[in-house]
Amino acid sequence: MLTLPIAPLTKAAFAPFGEVIETKNAKPKLINDGFAERFDGLAQIDVAAEGGAVNISLFSGSLRPSPILIKVMERHPLGSQLFMPLNEKPWLVVVCTDPRFPASYRAFSASGEQGVNYARNTWHHPLLVLTDLSPFLVVDRGGPGDNLEEVRLAEADWLALAQNVA
Repeated sequence: MLTLPIAPLTKAAFAPFGEVIETKNAKPKLINDGFAERFDGLAQIDVAAEGGAVNISLFSGSLRPSPILIKVMERHPLGSQLFMPLNEKPWLVVVCTDPRFPASYRAFSASGEQGVNYARNTWHHPLLVLTDLSPFLVVDRGGPGDNLEEVRLAEADWLALAQNVA
């Protein structure tokens, strides 16, 4: 079984798959008489195809058995999908360009202050948390149309995530 190394999540490394959501190096706008900071333009939400609308959800992710095995990948052909942790705990992101080719897979360790916005049609693994019952704010597409495609890998093609989280 191929072991997939885990790299730190950076905007540059993740750019082919979507956007990293973080306030690091972003300039805030002071609002509410200076008692709040607002960080604008952190992601481009792409959900309007075929009459879609923005859908805001809360997810609660559960731990998976160790080692974490990559057995399924999914993508959303009609819209982007944004995940932002609400508990400031690290989590994992796995993406690929083609689920049939192990060399196309990338795994990232996201800090609890980083989210991702998967671009439309980006293959990614469902939510992978490192702390049980981790809450996430999710912004994706609601509305008509089939916006989920899944590929279940044959057991011989499963990948294992490296044990060391960078």
